[in-house]
Amino acid sequence: MKFMLVMRATDESWAAMDQIDFDKMLEIMGQYNDELIRAGVLVAAEGLDSAEEGVVVDYDSDPPVVTDGPYGETKELFGGFYILNVASKEEAIEWAKRAPALVPGVKTEIRRVSSIDEFPQDNEWIQKERAWREATGQL
Repeated sequence: MKFMLVMRATDESWAAMDQIDFDKMLEIMGQYNDELIRAGVLVAAEGLDSAEEGVVVDYDSDPPVVTDGPYGETKELFGGFYILNVASKEEAIEWAKRAPALVPGVKTEIRRVSSIDEFPQDNEWIQKERAWREATGQL
């Protein structure tokens, strides 16, 4: 099963992270990433640019409205994610508990990633996606 670990932080914790030596942060995160790699559970891991660099597409109107970041009220922002291939939700939770939280206010949201096998296999669009995944080595 695949699970996404979404790393979230508050405005205050983002500010606190700016005070941490970047090389030290890379070392701490690198050690955790290395554990995931050696355990064979890491599928992907990426950090995200700051909210100021992002945009929001709001579909409440037609055409959708695009707004530059930050996104108004920012109680928690996504900072990055991991995708892990593990045996259970419990294992994903254990890995999340081991992730380095460098400052207070950091949280990890864990969500299962749906498999293409869970969708109707006789659907034309699922068949096209499956063919694309097979052609690109994703299945």
